[in-house]
Amino acid sequence: MAYFTKRNQICQMIKELKAFEADAKVKIVILKGNGKAFCAGGDVLASYTCQVAGHWSYGTNFYKKQVMLDYLVATYGKPVVAIIDGIVMGGGAGLSLQATFRIVTENTVYFCLTYWKHRELICLSDWISNGALLLHELAKVFAMPETAIGHFADVGSSYFLSRLPGFYGEYLGLTGAKIRGAEMVECGLATHFMLSKDVRLLETALDEVTSDTKTISEIFSKFTHKSNDKQHGAYSRLEIINKCFSRTTVEEILSSLESEAESKSEKWILDAINWIKSACPTSLKISLRSIREGRTKELEQCLIQECTIVCHIVRRTVSNDFYEGVRAILLDKDKNPKWEPSKLELVTDEMVDKYFSRVDEDEMEPLQLPARSNLVDTMRPKL
Repeated sequence: MAYFTKRNQICQMIKELKAFEADAKVKIVILKGNGKAFCAGGDVLASYTCQVAGHWSYGTNFYKKQVMLDYLVATYGKPVVAIIDGIVMGGGAGLSLQATFRIVTENTVYFCLTYWKHRELICLSDWISNGALLLHELAKVFAMPETAIGHFADVGSSYFLSRLPGFYGEYLGLTGAKIRGAEMVECGLATHFMLSKDVRLLETALDEVTSDTKTISEIFSKFTHKSNDKQHGAYSRLEIINKCFSRTTVEEILSSLESEAESKSEKWILDAINWIKSACPTSLKISLRSIREGRTKELEQCLIQECTIVCHIVRRTVSNDFYEGVRAILLDKDKNPKWEPSKLELVTDEMVDKYFSRVDEDEMEPLQLPARSNLVDTMRPKL
């Protein structure tokens, strides 16, 4: 039932957005979460349950609708403002990062992706329950942790991660790292940083908008605030990130990180190493190739390719890793997924190639996105 509820919500959003786009009285659309988070992503467990009980196409049909929504926002004929005053990850990132203006805030956080060493992924289920987040003390956090459950960085990630400075996109996509609002603005994922207490005032000011994006930008400038966060995030180590994550393969990236760790005991390096060693090997290789290829593709091409990969994952063309990851992390919660293949070196190029090939299934047509002319490339590759 949850699967169909989520799908109906997406269909309703598409319907409403199209109506707003055609309504001359609507000048601007604001996207915000109804609560303490923007969006934690899709209900993974509900989708998994439907696929196991029915047909693998249930998951891909849901995903296609989600991508249709993301593409509608990306090509919208009017300014779209995403106010991200809380956690955003997975599908929530795919939706919000297509907006014209992406507003982030400063809230404090109690958030843990993993306990490392002998407790890999032990904390993941503390903040994911039935595919949704259990929210503690929240902050503006962005994360792409899909490789922990045998999935990959999707919903447009190959487009927006590949356009971040240097190889920062590879770092985020492969390590599941979380970053705060200030870092999101600095690297280009977000457009404006403001204080959470001013969000209501911003919304009131935007209610009076009657003209173009220049007027909207002028309103944002009145509320933009310089973050007081000290730059201890990984983005301030971009030189090292570029050195490591520019390597050709995941194995080489991991080896480069381990070499850095020998001379630098920085937490983000150790966290990245532990995440890569714990995550699904096949997912890591799919994510790396997807982001790399995304640098030379338009958004529409990225979304279509990602949809093809999703089809192969839920269809189990190559492996059962997604179902095993959901079982271990979200269902049984033994936090001990048995990946197959279990090591990076066992994942061959031929296996990865299959995820990028056309799905050999008569009833499964490639994703068809509607022709739209309003796409604005707000994120250009910054290599």
